[in-house]
Parts: sequence; C-alpha cells; structure tokens
Amino acid sequence: MSRFKSAAAAAGGADSVMWSRGLVRRSVRHASTQAGVLFDVDGVLLRGGSVIPAAQRALGKLVDRNNRFRFPVVFVTNAGSCLRHHKAQQLSHLLGLQITPEQVVLSHSPLHTMKTFHSKCVLVSGQGPVAQIAHTLGFQKVVTMEQLSEQHPLLDMVDHSRRPTSTARSSQILPQIQAIILFGEPIRWETNLQLLIDVLLTNGRPSCAYDTQLSAQVPVLACNMDLLWMADAPSPRFGHGMFLLCLESVYKTLTGQNLEYTAVLGKPSLLTYQYAEQLLRQQNQNYRLSTIYAVGDNLMTDVYGANLYNRHLAKHHTDMMSGAKLVAQGTGTQTMMPEEEQPFAARCLSILVCTGVYNPRSPLPGDQNLSEMFHGHKHMELEPDLVEPSHVVEDVEAAVDLMLQQERSTP
Repeated sequence: MSRFKSAAAAAGGADSVMWSRGLVRRSVRHASTQAGVLFDVDGVLLRGGSVIPAAQRALGKLVDRNNRFRFPVVFVTNAGSCLRHHKAQQLSHLLGLQITPEQVVLSHSPLHTMKTFHSKCVLVSGQGPVAQIAHTLGFQKVVTMEQLSEQHPLLDMVDHSRRPTSTARSSQILPQIQAIILFGEPIRWETNLQLLIDVLLTNGRPSCAYDTQLSAQVPVLACNMDLLWMADAPSPRFGHGMFLLCLESVYKTLTGQNLEYTAVLGKPSLLTYQYAEQLLRQQNQNYRLSTIYAVGDNLMTDVYGANLYNRHLAKHHTDMMSGAKLVAQGTGTQTMMPEEEQPFAARCLSILVCTGVYNPRSPLPGDQNLSEMFHGHKHMELEPDLVEPSHVVEDVEAAVDLMLQQERSTP
C-alpha cells in the first residue's frame, strides 16, 4: 500500500491525473482489437438522482457525431433492486444517450447463468420487484418475504404494531425453501433477518423448531457486497454488505458457525467481470479486447475487482502460452490462436475517481482497518496489493482523458 498512500497524500491539487502505475505497452495492435470501458454508476456518473457534471463531458468524448459509442462500453453497478431494462432507461434519460439493456450489468445479472438453481424453490430478499427480477432471470418457483410472513404470521414479532391479532394462516401452502437469493438491502432489516434465520436454521421449513446442528446449510446466493455506497448525503450510506454483516453475526451467534455463501455476485466477484467482458466483446463483434478500463469510486469493490480480474487474465494468458509450448514440443509446430480471436482481454486496468466513496483528503485505511472494511467480502482473501489502483484521477472525465491518451499512444 505504500506507493498508493504516498501518491494519494499528494493528490490534493487540481491535476486531473493524480497518480498512475506504469503501463505495459503492446507491440502489435490488430485493427479488430479494441479497448473497452466498464463504468461504475453511483459515485462515478451519478450521486443519488443527480448527474455528476464531469459525467456528461466524459461520455461526450466517447461518442461520435451520431451519439454512438466509439468504444465498447458497459455500465456495471452493484445495484440490484430493479430490472435491467429499467436501469438502462434510467441511465439513458439521465445521461442523454441511448443505453441498451445489453450495456448494463446489475449485481444479479449473472444469476441467469446459474441454471441448476432455476428449478428450485427460492426465497428472495431485497426491495423493488424482487419476484419479477427472479422470474426474469429464469427462476421458476419464487417466494417473497411477504408471502413467507403471511404463511407464518407468528414469525415476525419485533415490531409490536405489526404483530398479528390472530393466528389464521394463508390458504396458500408454500413448499420447502431450497435456496435463498439476497438481491439487496431490504427495507425492514429486522423482519428479513428474523425470517432468513428461521429458514436457515430449519432447513427451509420455518414452521419447525431450530436445529443449530444441521449437517448442510440452505444455499445462499448473495448479490452486492458493498458495505458503503455514495448517494446525495455528504458521507457514504450503508449498502447491502452492511446488512449481510448483521445476518452473518446473528447466524454465527446462534450456531457457532460461519454463514457460507454458495455464490457471491456483483463487484468484486470474478463472475461479474467475466460477464461484463462478454458484453463488451459482443459490442466488438466478438473480437478480443486489448485493454479493459474499469472506472469506479470504491477501493473494496471497483478497484479490488478490476485488479483481481487483471490477475485472472494474466494467469489465463500464461496458461495459454504454456499450453502452446507443450503442443509445439509434441508436434514440432507452434500453433497459437490469432490474438484477436483469443477469448479474453489482454489486461484490465483499475481507475479510481474521487467523486464517490473514495476521498483523497481522508486518511487511507491501515492494514488493520482495511481488514475490517473488507469483512463484507470474507469469502475472499484480503490482498492489500489488489486495492492499489492502476490510476487515481479527479473524476470520470479525467478517467476518459487518460484512457484516450493511452489508446492514442499505444501502437
């Protein structure tokens, strides 16, 4: 963290590009290869419902005279309380550009690839049209918290004013819960915490008594691990990761065991970046991308995720080269796939902006505080090097300027 700390400490000026790690220059660039851009939304382009002024200028530099993007662009947000096409419509309206659903990745978007769960009965938590979102993603048997509470009226007892006056049950009989999907922070935390624990400690049968020694845990698919996010308030707000901390704490207190996640989606998970790159490639006629520029405002999600994906790309390319050498040794001929046809980008560079969660005037967390801040991602091992951004810039316009400068200077 030393290089990042020293650079950030000197970042109080108005220079648009505050600090930059050395770049690796490619020796050959095919006409079919192209750079791609991943934009975070909150804290980068928007704050609450307002457009950050630099966002309009930045996006204006990425479109042609017909307002069409000159580079593949995907908007990757850990938001998950809406449908994909609604988020595309919202961004189109606010940013004044035509943005399609295929250019949007929400925290839950990769769930549509997890087909083994689509036929199971899933309990969904969050806010917004969570049942509709689940059905859109391919889940066929969906139970909401409201339906579960109606079926079992004696479970939710925290709010005295909402306690049932009778024990009459709903006429609808719900099946056993086989998996849980946590889409995002719910409105009534106490209700969701209670009912989720009821399901987890009864193997999906909340009408039964708790069994804290269950041999297997109900699978949990969690979307969006952000502890904090930037809205209109002067300081960051609680995100879904904060709710998950509460759930994990209650579960461990009652069972002595850690809550296990079957899958974690949204940044910084590799699955989210793999899905986003797939969408970028589709905009590039399925040709390989040279560099992915990932612009975000959060060290723990945007920077960590982009750097983790960059490591994944480097390992993939190393493995491919090793495989090609083995083939060459066995056949006497080295047959490498043409660069533009290789399935993954060459690299992913993280660009941190100062208009959201990250504040260059605030002290950076030490290693101990860093571990605490990373607690929401405890399914992943904390590696301080992965929260060191490739670049720190003032805002998203400076990020785009940096990207364009790098692309012009790369042969």
